[in-house]
Amino acid sequence: MRFLYTLVVYLVTPLFLLRLFARGVRFRDYRKRWRERFGFFTPPGFSGSLWVHAVSVGEVNAAEPLIKALQRDYPNAPMVVTTVTPTGSERVRQLFGDSVFHVYLPYDLPFAVRRFLRLVRPRLAVIVETEIWLNLYFACRKRGIPLMIVNARLSERSLRGYKPMGKLVARALGCVRQIAAQSRTDAARYRVLGASAEKIVVTGNLKFDMPVPYDAELKGEELRRQWGPLRPVWIAGSTHEGEELPVLEAHLEVLKRWPDALLLIAPRHPERFKLVENSARSLGFTVGTRSGDRVPSAVHKVFVIDAMGELMPFYAASDLAFVGGSLVPIGGHNVLEPAALSTPVLVGPHTFNFEEITLTLIQEGGAVRVHTAEELAPVVSQLLRDQPMCEHMGAAARIVFDSERGAVQRVMGMIDALLQE
Repeated sequence: MRFLYTLVVYLVTPLFLLRLFARGVRFRDYRKRWRERFGFFTPPGFSGSLWVHAVSVGEVNAAEPLIKALQRDYPNAPMVVTTVTPTGSERVRQLFGDSVFHVYLPYDLPFAVRRFLRLVRPRLAVIVETEIWLNLYFACRKRGIPLMIVNARLSERSLRGYKPMGKLVARALGCVRQIAAQSRTDAARYRVLGASAEKIVVTGNLKFDMPVPYDAELKGEELRRQWGPLRPVWIAGSTHEGEELPVLEAHLEVLKRWPDALLLIAPRHPERFKLVENSARSLGFTVGTRSGDRVPSAVHKVFVIDAMGELMPFYAASDLAFVGGSLVPIGGHNVLEPAALSTPVLVGPHTFNFEEITLTLIQEGGAVRVHTAEELAPVVSQLLRDQPMCEHMGAAARIVFDSERGAVQRVMGMIDALLQE
């Protein structure tokens, strides 16, 4: 089975490269550093590193408080952070600069994995969320590298996807020393996948421990002063294809009730920035952009946040926030960012990536679910009309966020124990 898996990885690698090239037509960073995908990079010249893998932006953001805790508690250990996407790479650069060594994680080809491990020489491997790469896991066990999965989550869809390779995945999970699960549901699914129960600990979600920028609320207040403190403003964050048009159409309906209303929209992927701007203009909106105008003016009806890592002040400045990836079956994105800033949350029907957090927010009154794109405009209008309800939802969301913190401390205890061994 492992031989067949490896053979398939070799056979599909040309397709991976074609996909990189195709995405690179619109977003050229995908064409860069392709040698790293095969484990070729300049050796950093250290050993005994602490290695954290976070596939993309969301996982990097989740890992931020853990990486900073590792840097604080193990200041003499080199820190390695790998990602898979250019946007994840850029986020690592923004958050950590030169304080970490960053490369792309290579494809799960035996020779590439061996070269990568030989060059970074980790004393600990930490995988964030759900990245089960079979050859990588077996290689870590062979080299005696303790392997952890932290902030571990496993959706029902992912569980079904792994099941055809059930025995092989179970063997790979046997290489893992500890699994720090986000929730009891995630822990149960890992057990179904073949992980032994004694290795699994429910530690909570690292994203509750994310640092809230100390100046986010101050910047939000400044933004509101610039566009008018009484102006109705809502934000659609981390949107995907299939969501931007319904969001823009919903804003057309909102403008019928509030002609001065402002929509802030932040596409998830940089290659969609210009597409969303053009779509908004084609619908007749006066459009501003972060790159061109810096902040919205009174004439702008739609403002495209075409920059990475700048959502928090805009969440703080908004009356309510729709979190994208949830109107389409992506699984939703981080509902905790607006919750941390006491901003009411709206989500669509597809939130399996943040299943328990979203349900808790809804149950505690900090979030509302819309089941179709057609429901978005009336729900946004209702909340903008009811300021006391918005304030109540925002306060409830912040209480949920504050009450769930502490996962980093629990995970660090597990890491300390492994390293002391």
